[in-house]
Amino acid sequence: MTDAVRAGTLAELHDGGYLLTKVGALPVVVFDDEGELFAIEDRCPHMGFPLHRGTVECGMVTCHWHHARFDLASGGTLDPWADDTRAFDVHVESDAVFVRARPDDEQARLEQRLREGLEDNLTLVIAKSVLGLVELGADPLAVVREGVAFGTNYRSDGWGAGLSVLVAMANMLPHLDPADRPVALIHALRFVANDTAGHAPRFPVAPLPSSGLPAERLEQWYRRFIDTRSSDSAERALRTAIESKADLEAIEEMMISAITDHVFIDDGHTLDFANKAFEVLALLGDDAAATVLPTLVAGAAGASRSEEFSEWQFPHDLVHLAERTAFALEAPLDNVGVFNGSAQLAEQFFDDDPERVAAALVEAHNAGATDEQLAHAVAFAAALRIARFHVQND
Repeated sequence: MTDAVRAGTLAELHDGGYLLTKVGALPVVVFDDEGELFAIEDRCPHMGFPLHRGTVECGMVTCHWHHARFDLASGGTLDPWADDTRAFDVHVESDAVFVRARPDDEQARLEQRLREGLEDNLTLVIAKSVLGLVELGADPLAVVREGVAFGTNYRSDGWGAGLSVLVAMANMLPHLDPADRPVALIHALRFVANDTAGHAPRFPVAPLPSSGLPAERLEQWYRRFIDTRSSDSAERALRTAIESKADLEAIEEMMISAITDHVFIDDGHTLDFANKAFEVLALLGDDAAATVLPTLVAGAAGASRSEEFSEWQFPHDLVHLAERTAFALEAPLDNVGVFNGSAQLAEQFFDDDPERVAAALVEAHNAGATDEQLAHAVAFAAALRIARFHVQND
C-alpha cells in the first residue's frame, strides 16, 4: 500500500498484545480484539494518556486515567467529555501489519465538536476545537460565527452577556498577537456556553405576510409594542422590516429609539446589548441580521425602566430632569467642536446635586462640545468612579 506504514508483524501483535507505530507525527496503536484488527491514535484525547496501556474488550478500549471509552472501529468516544480520537485503516500483507490514515474533513469534525462543547458546556472540548480550527488555518471570525449562531439559537431569553463578551473579544482579535487569539475566543465561548446552559431554545416569530408596509409604519408599531411590552408583536414588526430589506441603519435607529424612549432602561444593559448586536453585524455581515436582531426584542420589551422606580422620583425628580437636559442638548449650535474640557467636565459629574451635573452637561454643550465629547466625558467619569469607589457602592 503506497501510503501505508508498517506497524510490525502479526506474531509481534499477538505476543505483545498491541503494536506501536506512527503515521506522520501521530502515535498509533494496533489492537487485536476477538480476531479483528483495529488501529487508533495512541493518545487519549482527554488528557493524553497512552491508550495502549488501557483495557481492550467488547470492541472498545478504556483509558486507565479517567476511564474514557472509545470505539475501536471509529475512534468515537462513548463518553463525550473526552472527545473523539482518530481511527486508521489496517491491512495485513503476509505476516506484516500496515496502517494508514483515513480521509476525513477535519475542519467539519472540529466545528461539530465545537457545537457539542457549547451544548454540553465543556470548556476542554471548546478549547481543543478552537485550537484545532486555528491550527488548520480557519478564519477566527468563522469561530465567532459558530458562537453567535449557538448563542442566538439556544437562549430563550434572547441576547445575553455571553454574546456581548464574544463580540467584545471578536473586536479585539485584530489587536492581539496571533498566539493569543485562540485564548480570547475560548474564554468568550465559555461565557456563551455558561449563558445558554439550562435555557430552552429560542423559537423566532415569523414576519408578516408580504404587504408592502412602509418602514415608517413598522417603526411606529415596533416602538409602540416595545413600550407596551408586547414582545411577540414587536418581534414580528422587526422581522417584517428585515425581510422587506429595509435599510439596516433605519432598523438600527428604530431599535435604539425604542430603547431610548425610556429614561434609563435595565441598568443600561439593554442598550449595551443592542450596540454589541450591531457590532457583530459589522463583523459577520448584514445577512446575519434576521438571526441576531430579533434576539434583542424580549430584553427590550421586558426590561425594567427607571421612570417606574420611586428613587428616580424622590428626593430628586430625575425623570423630568433627564428629559429637560436631553431637550437642551438637542439645540443646534454654531460653535460645535471648540470645546476641549472633557476631563474637567468628568470631574463635575461627581457633584452630589444632580441639577448641577445636568447644568454642567448643558454648559459644555453650549460651549461647543460635540455629542462624542460629552459621551467621552461620561465614560471617563464612569471609569474614575470604578477606580475611586468600591464597585458595590451604588
